[in-house]
Amino acid sequence: MKAKAWRLYGAHDARLEDIELECAGEDGIVVEIVTNTICLSDYKGASLGTGHKRVPRDIDTNPIMFGHEVSGIVREVGDKWKSQFRVGQRVGLQPSLNIPGHELETVGYAWHTIGGDTTHVYLPSIVMEMGCLLPYDGDAFFKCSLAEPISCIVSAFRTNYHNAFCSHDLEVGIVDKGTMLLMAGCGAMGLGCIDIACHSPEKRPRRLVVTDIDDERLTRAAKMFGLSYAEGRASGEINGVEVHFVNTKGRADPVKELKSFNLADDERADNPTSTGGGYDDIFLFAAVPELITQCSDLLGFGGCLNFFAGPTDQNLMASFNFYNIHYMMHHIVANSGGDVKDMADSVDWIGKGYLHPEVMITHVGGLDSAAEATFDLMKVPGGKRLVYTHILMPMTAIADFREKGRSDPFFAELDRICSANNGLWCKEAEEYLLSHAPKVEIGEPKEKVIERRIVVK
Repeated sequence: MKAKAWRLYGAHDARLEDIELECAGEDGIVVEIVTNTICLSDYKGASLGTGHKRVPRDIDTNPIMFGHEVSGIVREVGDKWKSQFRVGQRVGLQPSLNIPGHELETVGYAWHTIGGDTTHVYLPSIVMEMGCLLPYDGDAFFKCSLAEPISCIVSAFRTNYHNAFCSHDLEVGIVDKGTMLLMAGCGAMGLGCIDIACHSPEKRPRRLVVTDIDDERLTRAAKMFGLSYAEGRASGEINGVEVHFVNTKGRADPVKELKSFNLADDERADNPTSTGGGYDDIFLFAAVPELITQCSDLLGFGGCLNFFAGPTDQNLMASFNFYNIHYMMHHIVANSGGDVKDMADSVDWIGKGYLHPEVMITHVGGLDSAAEATFDLMKVPGGKRLVYTHILMPMTAIADFREKGRSDPFFAELDRICSANNGLWCKEAEEYLLSHAPKVEIGEPKEKVIERRIVVK
């Protein structure tokens, strides 16, 4: 099977190459990748190269594929898997294989025939054995690519816990019909978190407060969920959840203001556990010491802070109230990525239309733009970058489609489609793109790439 793939040879050394992959054979599967979304983790791995703990030391001579938020179509099935998978089937992939003894060897970092920024991949038997190839029944490929970041949020919701009083048991998950706060919550992952908080088929809060310090991000976020933002605020109801967007920049006392949303029902005469407006569950999306301390002050009795932000500072420190850890039962959790169940549920929920992950996407491009978009991730503002691996297109902000459409009918039509969908990427836009954008051509293979075999003993 011929493929065109971005391969990493070192820090900031990515090369787009024509290669040959193995056929499915007896126990493998070949998948045609259709979409990949770019993750901050991709930026870290591609920028650091062998300086990243998940990247092998020999990539200068044995390069790896990068990208791990994928969706595609099964093209070849080995005999071993024909009872579970079929040619033409749509699938997603859980990149954290969690193979005993190889836990750090994640797709997008350590594999040579599996990655997101490529036209095709070869999956060795171990991928299916670990349950990491997942059937997808949704209506658009890009939504399945977003199942991986969504699964990280699902995992975070399930990582939170609360004490079951009068016992030593723990109640796992967020408080159902409780109060939730998202700090710095209008980035791509924050938008996904809002979607899950309001539409999850599992537990949902009764009240959700979302903060940011940028009016443009807050305006866009509120609009995506059908609310109107003005003068630093937006409020409304989403699927039965009371939702508030708040700009906390320059506020004299942001903690007091954020607690005010809960005071109306927290100080009822019949509420003996009043905690002055504190929250049951807080998710922090920025590794900022000042915000960590504010979260400490914002937790309610038995409250759980999920430190979702992945810090780059190995010595990150912040003040936290240990008096309240003891007497108010405050606690902190964190997680990095989801497991197979989180991913499988995310694929299922997206396929059934429970979730709307398109709110995370701000840029769309082709395979030719994938590496540059990865390396520029921290320089260019925005949310998720969506790559269609079989087309050629510069990575372009959806917000820029209209301007580009003044001179290019292709972008004019994409703007018309997205504008009719509240400015969001959608199934119709995907179908138009795949039908009208220039196609990637796969040339003569540079080499045949053989994936290593890993056996669980």
